[in-house]
Amino acid sequence: MHKILQKNPNIGENTEHSLFSSHRTTPSYVAFTDTERLIGDDSKNQVAMNPTNTVFDAKRLIGHRFEDTVVQSDMKHWPFNVIEEISSMVLVKMKEIAEAYLGKTVCNAEITVPAYFNDSQRQATKDAGTISGLNVLCIINEPTFAAIAYGLDKKVGAERNVLIFDLGGGTFDVSILTIEDGIFEVKSTAGDTLLGGEDFDNRMVNHFFAEFKRKHKNDIIENKRAERGNKTKRAHIPLQPYWQTERTKQTPD
Repeated sequence: MHKILQKNPNIGENTEHSLFSSHRTTPSYVAFTDTERLIGDDSKNQVAMNPTNTVFDAKRLIGHRFEDTVVQSDMKHWPFNVIEEISSMVLVKMKEIAEAYLGKTVCNAEITVPAYFNDSQRQATKDAGTISGLNVLCIINEPTFAAIAYGLDKKVGAERNVLIFDLGGGTFDVSILTIEDGIFEVKSTAGDTLLGGEDFDNRMVNHFFAEFKRKHKNDIIENKRAERGNKTKRAHIPLQPYWQTERTKQTPD
């Protein structure tokens, strides 16, 4: 997820507005149809029907060269062709959300990145912000942003060590911060740009594709629409009992 940090730390979350979705965060998905460009939830919701033109996992790509091993490895699971400037499109969406929330034009922003991002990845993220029309004041580590968002700087008196565990859709990192008098200092960090929810999905997809091939003697691994469609169905299954429960609660006696 991309976050734009303003004075209000909740700006990284979606609220009730026509521009916002019902979710608290905006997924880094960008889709291209014959008539429009979709960003965030609108893009993610149509991925099963439009897999080759829906781009995701931008954070795993940014700052890497096309020939890098990590990119070549991830490409095996992507139904789309790698293109540039996806992160800037997501940031344009976040800029619109921030402006709708604040009721004024947003020109300046602090953009969050994983604490272990190297210099080239941080610069690429900053460039994406510039392309989106933002004046990027600084690149801030996500663990620091999380501590600010949860108000940890206001909950501690003396010096305190805090562990931030962040497992996202495409990346994972753990950081230890020291907080004292509103000052955050990252003491240590470890993480993996190639570990997240998508990796769990990919492992499951590969397992079931192998099972399908073994049982039916038919290899469907190249069917990208089937791959994304199966992922979408899996994502919906755990939510069905919740939806059913919510509908039951809302049904009048």
